[in-house]
Amino acid sequence: MTVSTEFIADIPFCEREILRYAGCKTADEQINRLMQECIDELEGKISGRACYALLLVSICEDACDFGHLCFTSGGLARSLDGCEQAVIMGATIGVEIDRLIQKYSRISPSRALMLQAIGTQQIEAVCDTFCTRTETKLGKKLKPRFSPGYGDLSLEAQREIFSLLGCEKRIGLTLSESLLMMPSKSVTAIAGITESDRQPTKNKCSSCRKADCLFRRLEE
Repeated sequence: MTVSTEFIADIPFCEREILRYAGCKTADEQINRLMQECIDELEGKISGRACYALLLVSICEDACDFGHLCFTSGGLARSLDGCEQAVIMGATIGVEIDRLIQKYSRISPSRALMLQAIGTQQIEAVCDTFCTRTETKLGKKLKPRFSPGYGDLSLEAQREIFSLLGCEKRIGLTLSESLLMMPSKSVTAIAGITESDRQPTKNKCSSCRKADCLFRRLEE
C-alpha cells in the first residue's frame, strides 16, 4: 500500500458558500464588509494539504473491507455500492485559522463566527479540488465523500484512518483522545471510485439523510 501527499494552494474564496456556512440567508453591507475583512486577514495564511491511499474494497452487507482496515456501516456500504476500489483521505488547511478564531472568540464573536464559516468553505474546497485532481489522474469518477461521524459510520473510524495514513507525520494533522482533529478545519473521508461514464451527483447533500441540517444545500 502506498500513501501519497498532495499540496493544494490558492483555493478561491466562495462568498455564497461562506455565507451559507455562517447561517446568513441574506447579507447586508455590514456582513459583506466583515466577510471581506476576514478574507483579507487570511490571505497567505491557508495551506491545503492532503494525504491519501487507494485501496481495493469488498462489500458484504454492512461490512466494508479495505484489506488494511474494515468498517461496519450500512451508509458507507451504500455509498460504495458497485465500487471495487476507494480512496481514503485526510486533508487540512493548517493551524493559522484556528489561532485567529481563538483570538477573536474573546474580543469579536461575530468575526470568529465568520472565520469559522470561511474555514469550513476552504477545507471543503480543498477536498473538492483534491477529488477533481484524483479523478483526472485515474480517468474515473469519485462518489461523494463519506466521513466518520456521518450516518452510522462511527467516529472511532478516525483512529484507523489516522493510523493507516500517518496523518500527523505527512500533513501535521493530529487526533485527540476524544477524537477531535487538530487543526480543526480538517477532514477525513472515504470515496468510492467508479467508472468514468457513471456521473456522481453534483449535490453532495442529496445523498445525506439528515434533511434538517442547517447547512443542507438545495437541489441543483
